[in-house]
Amino acid sequence: MVEIKKILFPCDLTENSSKLLPYVLSVSEKYNSMIYLLHVVQDLHRWGKLYIPHSSMDTLQKEAFEGAERALDKICEEQLQSCPNFQRRIASGDPTIEILKTIESEGIDLVIMGTHGRKGLEHRIFGSVAGNVVRKSPVPVLTINPYNVE
Repeated sequence: MVEIKKILFPCDLTENSSKLLPYVLSVSEKYNSMIYLLHVVQDLHRWGKLYIPHSSMDTLQKEAFEGAERALDKICEEQLQSCPNFQRRIASGDPTIEILKTIESEGIDLVIMGTHGRKGLEHRIFGSVAGNVVRKSPVPVLTINPYNVE
């Protein structure tokens, strides 16, 4: 029998990710699983060649982390208050790489993530995180189209 003890939910903090939480909670409840809520802040230092002063880049990175903390606080208060089994983490770097690292380091059994996050130019620059995770993940990945759920 399949045991799903640890579920990774990579959350991009968009409205789309909020639509997916009921599915994450449902699977977690069914299997009595721990939810690992992960948000990855893009490492802005990789764009340092754009002639942005280093101190400004550090300030932007710090503000991105603080904003992510506030957004995760809101999600946890509003949507995860009934879930006793969750951990949250903010990482910095490439989202695909950080998701794959978390799968390995935490012994994740299942990843649940949206098929759509960023759009337009951001998607072109950063690529499809979901597509990369599906191709490279050593564990099953359940993808959900947030535009098909209410």
